[in-house]
Amino acid sequence: MVDNRLVTGGRADDDAQYEAGLRPRTLDEYIGQDRVRQILQVSIAAAKQRGEALDHVLLYGPPGLGKTTLAYVIANEMGVPIRSTAGPIIEKAGDLAAIISNLQAREVLFIDEVHRLPSAIEETLYPAMEDYELDIMIGQGPGARSVKLPVQPFTLVGATTRTGLLTSPLRARFGIVHRLDYYSDRDIEEIVRRSARILGVAIDDDAAVEIGRRSRGTPRVANRLLRRVRDYAQVRADGRITGDVARSALQLLEVDDRGFDEIDRRLLTTIIDKFGGGPVGVATLAAALSEEKDAIEEIYEPFLIQIGFLDRTPRGRVATARAYEYFGLSAPARERLW
Repeated sequence: MVDNRLVTGGRADDDAQYEAGLRPRTLDEYIGQDRVRQILQVSIAAAKQRGEALDHVLLYGPPGLGKTTLAYVIANEMGVPIRSTAGPIIEKAGDLAAIISNLQAREVLFIDEVHRLPSAIEETLYPAMEDYELDIMIGQGPGARSVKLPVQPFTLVGATTRTGLLTSPLRARFGIVHRLDYYSDRDIEEIVRRSARILGVAIDDDAAVEIGRRSRGTPRVANRLLRRVRDYAQVRADGRITGDVARSALQLLEVDDRGFDEIDRRLLTTIIDKFGGGPVGVATLAAALSEEKDAIEEIYEPFLIQIGFLDRTPRGRVATARAYEYFGLSAPARERLW
């Protein structure tokens, strides 16, 4: 069900065919995350002047904010190829060793969901990241010996939505660490306009604002909503996305002014109606919603907490006064204590 949500930051099945074409290629084209972008510009320029590989980069934050895009931008800015893989895919240390040993000088290795690397494979990474060497075991039993195999200096770009699951030794080996935050409305609106130009669809400023404010500060959601609104404009209008067309399309899609869909509203109403506004434990909430605990913690909650509709307290989840106001309700007096 998560993959079918229009407003999920995670990658849906039909996103891949569009994302490659919509991705910026350079830091100048990259919209938003100004501080991160400026720091990377300096680091990349310095590494190129020295003729060295860029220091290893860790990018973290909620899904859909551009971690993969930024990895490709880094490689392009460095003028080198990029090899892409994901933590769950690498099952054996030998698989990772084969990838690293085939990297050319200064090449970028991108590992998505780097927190899901098995511990044995992490240990293969440590000498490769620090000393550009691979420790290879030859033979078995008492006669086994370790051989150090030099590799070309490379840049590892790791992406994760859960830094808390990264081991301390791995996290410490990244020289450049950045969090990607939710985008401002202004940046999202500019992303919508840019994507519309690439897709060849005419869009009014009012429509860009309307789509942008319902995109939950997430470029992937903005681009997904734009594609759905484009379909609506093509079938039920003259193909141009006006403010009225965008509002009608998004109303049909049941994405409201806050960017909430039915699942968001159901989560909040469950806390308010069934549990008196909270506090309620996440396991109990998951059971009430027939959802996985991890899905609530990783997918549904972050945005609601970010915009102040939900609080995490030591005793459980609490709906805030803002959540009550959204449904036209008065918050209980105890709400002010949280």
